[in-house]
Amino acid sequence: MWLFLVFVTLVFGILAGLYAWTVFQKLAASKINHERVAELSDIIHKGAMAFLKKEYTWLAPFVGVVAILLAASLGIGQAFAFVLGALCSATAGYIGMFVATQANGRTTDAASDNSNGNAAGNALEAAFSGGSIVGMVVVGLGLMGLAIAYLFLNDVSSLTAFGMGASSIALFARVGGGIYTKAADVGADLVGKVEAGIPEDDPRNPAVIADNVGDNVGDIAGMGADLFESYVNSILAAMAIGAVYAFTPEGGQLGLWGIGYPLFLSAWGIFSSIIGCMMISRKAPFSDTVIAVTRKLPGMGPVIARIDAGDAAFALRTGTFVAGGLMIAGTLILSILFFFSNAFSVFLAVTSGVLAGILIGIMTEIYTSGDYRFVQNVAKTSETGAATVILSGISLGMLSTGIPVILICISTLISYYLAGMFGVAVAAVGMLSITGISLSVDAYGPIADNAGGIAEMSELPSDVRKITDHLDAIGNTTAAMGKGLAIGSAALTALALFVAYSQAAKIDKIDIMNPYVIVGLLIGGMLPFIFCSLSIDAVSKAAYSMIEEVRRQFREIAGIMEGTGKPEYERCVEISTHAALTQMVVPGVMAIVVPVLVGFLLGKEALGGLLGGSIVTGVMMALFMSNSGGAWDNAKKYIEEGHFNGKGSPNHAAAVIGDTVGDPFKDTAGPSLNILIKLMTVVALVLAPLF
Repeated sequence: MWLFLVFVTLVFGILAGLYAWTVFQKLAASKINHERVAELSDIIHKGAMAFLKKEYTWLAPFVGVVAILLAASLGIGQAFAFVLGALCSATAGYIGMFVATQANGRTTDAASDNSNGNAAGNALEAAFSGGSIVGMVVVGLGLMGLAIAYLFLNDVSSLTAFGMGASSIALFARVGGGIYTKAADVGADLVGKVEAGIPEDDPRNPAVIADNVGDNVGDIAGMGADLFESYVNSILAAMAIGAVYAFTPEGGQLGLWGIGYPLFLSAWGIFSSIIGCMMISRKAPFSDTVIAVTRKLPGMGPVIARIDAGDAAFALRTGTFVAGGLMIAGTLILSILFFFSNAFSVFLAVTSGVLAGILIGIMTEIYTSGDYRFVQNVAKTSETGAATVILSGISLGMLSTGIPVILICISTLISYYLAGMFGVAVAAVGMLSITGISLSVDAYGPIADNAGGIAEMSELPSDVRKITDHLDAIGNTTAAMGKGLAIGSAALTALALFVAYSQAAKIDKIDIMNPYVIVGLLIGGMLPFIFCSLSIDAVSKAAYSMIEEVRRQFREIAGIMEGTGKPEYERCVEISTHAALTQMVVPGVMAIVVPVLVGFLLGKEALGGLLGGSIVTGVMMALFMSNSGGAWDNAKKYIEEGHFNGKGSPNHAAAVIGDTVGDPFKDTAGPSLNILIKLMTVVALVLAPLF
């Protein structure tokens, strides 16, 4: 039976890889016709890959040391699983970065190609092709890695080290990538936009290359590693609970049925995601409301730009809804096959997780999209300066925690009532089951953003930039929804991992009257704050150096504003690289060392308290910071669309400052907290036999 589970898991992992390879072959076959676009795309590609190579060089000794310690304390099997998880996570980030930096220039080129009368559709297809490769590689490597580890170990308790390896790399990638991209973004915004009065992606801006490289480092490699660890840890938590769980006190343990169900759910999610991705096409129906402008592009003839962001959004949502519908139908069939009389209970538990994830995503969009009053109110406060923009954004972020947390609570209670803690665990799997397509839609956004930057730097007609800006705007919305989903799934996954830790450590209950447990709770509640402090301070220090460097170049390089002097782009790239590599170490190590120290010094109950405290404050902080940052970002964009005096006004300058504060909130500290709470929990789970 277990060999059959391994076989099916491996087959569907390979299927995802084959789909990604097929799409990549088609993407690679398309050529970039504009010389400047190809040149800039190559510069960004080389910069991104060079950073990733340095980052992995730094992380290799860490992986080696931890593997040796695991081998000495828990056995070679745990060490093997840890290294395999780390390698799969790093590979997912590497492939994602490589593909995204190949797709960005092709998206720009496609946006300027109206030979088939559908330039916007061409650009959508190019950007989404890159995103779909990233999404399928992540889920494919996740299932293949789990299958290989399970084949060699045949032990779920040892398999959890795979998740520890994935989480370790993901945390460093998220923090390092977030520091890199936000240091460059702040320099480009504050000095370029506000002080010099030029666009963020203007080729005269010295931080422009570092900013575009950072989009890939943070939002592709970092995000890919982040969702890789979320995906595999949700599966591992469900497998660990399913292996020993019984639906009724008199019933037998689920055993291999409980182990196989989350694996089959994830396998079916890959198939559903592939079908959904195939539904997204440039041939999606276009409405009559379009922007049609004719321009002549040097060396490429006339361009008629047909732009309709609504159609691209329709195409992306259609694919996602198709995948979700297939997933729900498949879940019902799998539940019947696996659990017979309890099938409907398990099916509803999974569905509650899926619905909670969708609703959290919708609420995130409402709180962070410029189409709704919340962000519009933040934009309005720009009339009285940056201070009120910041205050309104903080207030909105705090308010935004309410409904998502209630939804998580409802999903937890429903799934627990229906199928116990196994139900809670598979609800998290349900949330992440169609990661293949949800990450594809998410990853397409940074590619479209990069494409817009390349169009600006290449000085292409404004119609090309309009297409990429519309696609990017949709990407911002899908990214915000994706972050909401990631936070919701992180809460359920961390809770499931916590239960698995309690089982492994043989803890029947955690008594909050126990002073050791209270100490653990307080330390755990404190850690997300310390972690956020370290990561935001790292961005602040790097941004300070970046701002000084950009100012120096504007001051000392003759002709830079006139376009006759060439900025020293490489200096800004060096600043971001150095800051990311040196500042990511302490937050990453802290997440592993603190749970170990508490477990050995204060005991397993205190460690349980630490995990509970970190989950509560970590989820709240993640929601608050992600939504505040998203609101500030879109309030700035709302003003740039012409509201409240538009670009170049004092209102715009105030909104840019708010967005600058929000950048490390939403792209560095906030997303990293999802990984922090899961990494600490999975570390405790792996080391539970030692406490």
